[in-house]
Amino acid sequence: MNETTATLQTSRAWKGALYMVLAGIAFAVANVLTQIVTFKLGFKAQSDTFWQYFIALIFSLPFIARQGLAGLKTNQPLPHIVRIVLSALGVQAFVMSLASGVEIWQVIALVMTSPFFVMLGARLFLGERVGPERWLAAAVAFAGAMLILKPWASGFSIASLLPIGAAILWGGASLITKYLTKDEAAESVTVWLLLLILPVNAALSVHAGFEVPSGSILVYLLIGGAVMLAAQYFLTKSYAAADAAYVQPFDDLKLISNIVAGWLAFGYLPEGYLWVGVALILAASAYLLRQESNREKSLKAANQAA
Repeated sequence: MNETTATLQTSRAWKGALYMVLAGIAFAVANVLTQIVTFKLGFKAQSDTFWQYFIALIFSLPFIARQGLAGLKTNQPLPHIVRIVLSALGVQAFVMSLASGVEIWQVIALVMTSPFFVMLGARLFLGERVGPERWLAAAVAFAGAMLILKPWASGFSIASLLPIGAAILWGGASLITKYLTKDEAAESVTVWLLLLILPVNAALSVHAGFEVPSGSILVYLLIGGAVMLAAQYFLTKSYAAADAAYVQPFDDLKLISNIVAGWLAFGYLPEGYLWVGVALILAASAYLLRQESNREKSLKAANQAA
């Protein structure tokens, strides 16, 4: 590896982390909008999911028009289909937990079991190196999430377990996303998600009692669709830029985004020692980024010496 390669790797590491953080912020905004529409305004969770992703697809039409159908060409339709099924079921479990009234930051904390599934899968199926520093960062961040979630508390509800299913399903979808970005553009992978998830979401929405939005609900869904498109794009760009095992712990930072978003929208805030959990998540992400940067600097120095 020469100096140029080492510098490129450093750039990819920072880009991967940045895109994952941006995705977390966008998802936090989308989550707030989802809870307003479903829990506050009473719109069915399944219909909210359908319309949010459908609107995101509409907003992606300029890309399709610019690239043409050739821009959507894929040689791997099966991984796309499997990814969509996993994503759609994960979204439904996640939205149903929000619609049940579970606080946003609690839902996100439980979804943070996902890095373990992603990192294990990255090692087993993608052949990525998952060193002790990555496992340590994931474990510390997860411990922080559990401090915030308090699954041992008397107020813990069965509905709070729905995000665990979402975590497992999204973990599998994330691995397939990383696999697809090796040969396909992030924009194409994002559009395929929006296209293929539409009939799945439609079927689930019809089964639950299809609803058509109007008034303020429609406004929230229009904003949510645009934000969801940005979130999916940033997520795909993150996996395209760096190893899945490396960027996944940065996904834990979305808990901070959701705490801020939940506080601004609903006045929700963790109390007392629960902020220790927030600090652990921040520390884990900072540690991982520092370790990755130091590792790449060492490789660069070794190559310069050679």
